[in-house]
Amino acid sequence: MTTQQLILSLVLATLVFSVALELKVDDFTRVAKLPRAVVCGLIPQFVLLPVGTWLATLVLDLPANTEAAMILVAACPGGSLSNVVTHRGRGNTALSVSISAVAAVMALFLTPFNFAWMMATNPATAAWMRALQLDASDIWWSLLALLALPMAAGLLLGHHAPRFTARIRVPLGNFSLLALLAFIVGGLVSQRALLNAQILPQLLIVVLHNAGGLLLGWLCATAFRVTERDRRAIVIEGGMQNSGLALGIIAVQFHADLGMVIIASLWGIWHIVSGLTLAQWWRWKDVRLAA
Repeated sequence: MTTQQLILSLVLATLVFSVALELKVDDFTRVAKLPRAVVCGLIPQFVLLPVGTWLATLVLDLPANTEAAMILVAACPGGSLSNVVTHRGRGNTALSVSISAVAAVMALFLTPFNFAWMMATNPATAAWMRALQLDASDIWWSLLALLALPMAAGLLLGHHAPRFTARIRVPLGNFSLLALLAFIVGGLVSQRALLNAQILPQLLIVVLHNAGGLLLGWLCATAFRVTERDRRAIVIEGGMQNSGLALGIIAVQFHADLGMVIIASLWGIWHIVSGLTLAQWWRWKDVRLAA
């Protein structure tokens, strides 16, 4: 793990920990009694977005490496950051965490499967076909270090030291969110040579792709007739893919192909922007309704 990856992992773990400080075990008990909502959150990630992306790449005349990157991102599960964004948008955070945990396990099988069939059945990407070998330890490390451990630590602290938790919850949450934004800005500065008008088409592709994921999450949640808080969690889970995992696969399997790296990197930046913007809009909506 590079220094940059380690810093990002620590920031994400701190974000998850700060979110867990507001959760109670009862939140997860209620989710366990409603597995229908978890299934609803998994369908956009592993069915709707991959199939929709595959159809889009068949219709669009894009470079093969761009289409391959779109397919790869769509095949990846959501990341732990979706839990933080869901919490900020006052969605069902416990549901978001449950969906992320199940998706991380399912990704061991479904990410290679979805990526392989989409690449093989698209004429433009068939030549790019690779035997995708996911290292299970990478996903389990993400599940354990970025989700399970900080979530458990936050729940335990909130249960055993409620007064201390109340004092640190807001400052820690604000600090971790600012740290994440600083990390993103630092990444943009370090890659400023790529930030020119030539990447605007790729940025447009990423924006539309991400919007499609959010829309599919909303449509699925609407079809399942879940509650408003559950719908928010499912929408975010549908539109926030683990682009970090995609970048790792690109580095190993595709020798860090620049076109693929740009798409995955832009996804990593944009889905944070769109997710936080949507979360803020939901907060404003709640304030207006309360008034």
